[in-house]
Amino acid sequence: MTKTETAGLVLAPGARVGVIAGGGHLPVEVAEGLERHRHPPFIIMVEGEVDRGSELYRYEHESLALEQIGALASLLKRRKITHLVLAGEIRRRPKLTDMRLSFGLLSLIPTLMVALARGDDGLLKLLARGLEARGVKVVGAHQVVPDLVAVEGVLTKAAPLKSDRRDIEAAYAAAKAIGALDIGQAAIAIGGRAIALEGIEGTDGLLQRTKELRSHGRLAGRTRGVLVKCAKPGQELRADLPSIGPQTVEAAHSAGLAGIAVEAGRSLVLEGPVVIARADALGLFLIGLPAMERTHGR
Repeated sequence: MTKTETAGLVLAPGARVGVIAGGGHLPVEVAEGLERHRHPPFIIMVEGEVDRGSELYRYEHESLALEQIGALASLLKRRKITHLVLAGEIRRRPKLTDMRLSFGLLSLIPTLMVALARGDDGLLKLLARGLEARGVKVVGAHQVVPDLVAVEGVLTKAAPLKSDRRDIEAAYAAAKAIGALDIGQAAIAIGGRAIALEGIEGTDGLLQRTKELRSHGRLAGRTRGVLVKCAKPGQELRADLPSIGPQTVEAAHSAGLAGIAVEAGRSLVLEGPVVIARADALGLFLIGLPAMERTHGR
């Protein structure tokens, strides 16, 4: 038997891919991508986080609470999982006080304590390393379904104006700055300056806050503006890549923005055809920015 290529991922005979599924549409896209390439996934649904369960139940699956993370390694071994994809939003962190003591958990507690102190990206990096030390290869969603990755250039009928380019540069710089602090991945600029940064509420909350700010102070009467999402400096690319979907487009339009910019090659566009069609219908632009480069003059 020979190796088979699953999109951007090469799998050896006998390989089995598990998907830790959180919220949003990404777990569905990953599962469907694996199925298209004849590698039916095993889904590990994070309790209280999955919101597209009806589309995932048809795959072989189990549920796992965050507080059962100590049992993850044994679950993967029992199910003969060789590769693991972390897909979807996890909105909360495990409560150490609610965890049941086990040998597996005791071995993970020092790692968890260090990771929680380092923030979300530190947690993801150490989780990936811990699993790989136990023989499971952690891969990114972008490796399983590379067609989700944003490409460089204008993706819609509408294109950014010169004023929008200034907003893109301002929001990009702000997003990179908060990313370096592991706070968020997105920022909004209006009139050439950043006016709102993503926090714990996520991109939806950021856009809602911007909508509410439209009637206040110096923003009153201002038009256009841009949402920029990009990877954090040093980001663990196998998990938590910045992403947008149809809901992002709707919320950006509701917030009065002219468009959305994402970092090409390091961001995901979920339900791509729907996103492009809806942006075109609403007159918004969507552009993929050169990764880790400034956008001035582009």
